Amino acid sequence: MGVLSLLPAIVAIALALWKREVILALLAALFCAEILLQQGHFLHAGASLIERILAIIADPGNAQILMFSLLMGAFLRLIRESGGVNGFVHLLGRAGLTRTPRQAGLLASSLGLGIFIESNLSVLTAGIVSQKLFDKFNMSRARLAYMIDATCAPGRVTIPLNAWGAYILGLLAIYQLPNPTYTLLQSIPLNLYAVLTIAVVFYTAITGKVHGPLKAFEQNQQHHFTEIKNTTDPEGMARFMIVPLATLVVGILVFMWKTGHGNIMQGSGATSVLWATCLALVVSYILLLSHKVFKHKDIIRLSFDGMSDLLPLVTTVLLAMSLGSAMKALGTGDFVAGLVGPLLPIYLIVPFVFIAGAIISFTTGTSWGTFAIMMPLAMPLAFSLGIPPALLLSAVLGGGVFGDHCSPISDTTIVAALASGCDLLDHTRTQLPYALAVAGVSVIGYLVIGLLVL
Repeated sequence: MGVLSLLPAIVAIALALWKREVILALLAALFCAEILLQQGHFLHAGASLIERILAIIADPGNAQILMFSLLMGAFLRLIRESGGVNGFVHLLGRAGLTRTPRQAGLLASSLGLGIFIESNLSVLTAGIVSQKLFDKFNMSRARLAYMIDATCAPGRVTIPLNAWGAYILGLLAIYQLPNPTYTLLQSIPLNLYAVLTIAVVFYTAITGKVHGPLKAFEQNQQHHFTEIKNTTDPEGMARFMIVPLATLVVGILVFMWKTGHGNIMQGSGATSVLWATCLALVVSYILLLSHKVFKHKDIIRLSFDGMSDLLPLVTTVLLAMSLGSAMKALGTGDFVAGLVGPLLPIYLIVPFVFIAGAIISFTTGTSWGTFAIMMPLAMPLAFSLGIPPALLLSAVLGGGVFGDHCSPISDTTIVAALASGCDLLDHTRTQLPYALAVAGVSVIGYLVIGLLVL
């Protein structure tokens, strides 16, 4: 389709920013993609759109993600309504870990970066733990969403002791590299986008300063201080969050070990998160019932209320998956990758590989897919032009992480908005300037490295 393959992504982003309605934007973009695929036949495009959505739901991996999203709504509602979140915030305050806004910001950032074994686990844990803390210190949920999102994908490629590392090594294995693991490790300090993004997050946490739309958003929102009621023992209430959340965290690790047949790095993240969420819900149910916090009917009602809260988000995830599938069929990623070729001056190769990867990941919402598209382009260029493989690998990984970090159709962006309790469009709008600024500095950095080294 050539340049037309970019049209659905342009429609999705433009309509979302204009109308501030993500579902409408995704539907319009998906219909646009189907019209292109069906060569202008509107009726065929409508039927194909429905069939594509059904195919997405029928895929076991996608169904796991959708089901997990619904069940997470029930989980969040139960630990919140039981007083578990308030109790945990009180407990952290008693321990002296959350007495200042700086400590709250550092806690969220450290959790997001420190839980590097699985993406959803880090985002969910950091978001759930930090929501009330950010409310307490009048820091917006948009700031929280940015901090946990910006330490997720960038953290996974800078600490690759996880499925990300295994996947990247798998992509590198087909090339004649003396030591793929060493090449991956060499790429970490050269991954300017990931390293600088994490640095900016901790700058935000330490200084408390926010900029651009995020600053305006915080100034315009209505702040309120959340006090914990003294009618019950807050430290006793904390168990209603700590026990289910610990079950979720440990469960994910155990199930990743099980699905990986003894190798946690080879485990299935989607399956593990779903199983662990189900287990955490069972534990929460038993805990609340045994302590007579709620009756059985109340727990069921609250659970369905929580799932209802996340139904728009689940719909968004479903449509984003469908759009990604349609754009893969259009060849959007291949077209963008083809824009970068060996005719460029050698010092421009690395920055253009980064830019191409950033465009692919932003328009498709996937980092892993971007890695798969860009690696066959970047590694042969490294060998044929004498560019250090680790340098080009860092550009591929940084460009892929860019879209995973800030694209409105990325599952990480959506889950970060969910975990922080922030509107998806507010999260995207306030985070994007940070991502673009860091990406711009990264391009300049790669250009300087190219001029000095190549």
